[in-house]
Amino acid sequence: MSLPSATPFASLPEPPYYVVAFSSCRTERDNGYDGMADAMVQLASEQPGFLGVESARGIDGFGITNSYWTNEASIRAWKAVVSHAAAQKLGRERWYEEYQVRIARVERAYGFDR
Repeated sequence: MSLPSATPFASLPEPPYYVVAFSSCRTERDNGYDGMADAMVQLASEQPGFLGVESARGIDGFGITNSYWTNEASIRAWKAVVSHAAAQKLGRERWYEEYQVRIARVERAYGFDR
């Protein structure tokens, strides 16, 4: 499991694992967004099957958050967590103009670092 650290990259096991890619365009309203986002990352990190998260947002309001999970059952369980569902509802009402969710199985992963 990984939470925000000195590196923006999640520390993940060897594949396979699953990714939930959440792409969003924010509204101009904040109304507690940052606090809720932090709370959801913390709550997700406490769920069975959670592996890590990576997130970035541009100044134009477009952002991508990838959360990583051991299996699809863990993803479904996270979606059903009451606090998460309440945060999703607030997101649709206040914070997002638009969003897309994509779920995929990661078969290979590689990278580079200095």
